[in-house]
Amino acid sequence: MMRQRHDDSDHPGMDTIFTKDTYKADCDILADRNPKIKTIIQDIGYPPFWERSADFDGLVRIILEQQVSLASAYAVYKKLLNRIDPITPRGIIGLSEIDFKSCGFSRQKMRYVTTLAREVVDHGLALKQLKQKSNGEIRTRLKAVTGIGDWTADIYLLMGLNRIDIFPVGDLALRKSLISNGFARQTDSRATLIKKTDRFSPYRSILTMILWHAYIIFHNIKVQ
Repeated sequence: MMRQRHDDSDHPGMDTIFTKDTYKADCDILADRNPKIKTIIQDIGYPPFWERSADFDGLVRIILEQQVSLASAYAVYKKLLNRIDPITPRGIIGLSEIDFKSCGFSRQKMRYVTTLAREVVDHGLALKQLKQKSNGEIRTRLKAVTGIGDWTADIYLLMGLNRIDIFPVGDLALRKSLISNGFARQTDSRATLIKKTDRFSPYRSILTMILWHAYIIFHNIKVQ
């Protein structure tokens, strides 16, 4: 039986998230609905349960992953973690420009994570409370912070809060995997991609994980 779909206006219940316990069963639901998904899973197995922490540390890591390879982002993240552990808003605020550069931060990423830290410390952004909000409310709050756009908000919802029906249409690897696995065309617009994946709702986060896995395996990408 399919789970009831929840609109962004709904406050989340347990049926709007996926967990490690339900993950493979959710993948199987999509596989039963679509032979292409079933073939992917049969060929390469279930996707890993990728996640990021839902706290400040996790959101900083997602910002570092904007528009760069995962390996590059992880290298910067590890250097930052070696300098301040745990990674906290006040720890970020206390870093100098030289500190950031020594960790491999670009000037733009330095500004983004510092702005986020200030938003938490000075303007009351309470990340722990976001899990009680709807997807739409979370997107609106996060995107009010300089440096956080649709992609970052979507990845936080998907990998940090495990919301089950997130499709980060701006993710380049995901778009390429949609095309290479026959779910979309190279010429498809953003709106068309969203429409084509709507039939997988309310399991679009699971679809995303499966297609990411296919892309990573095909391109032999190392993921931390």
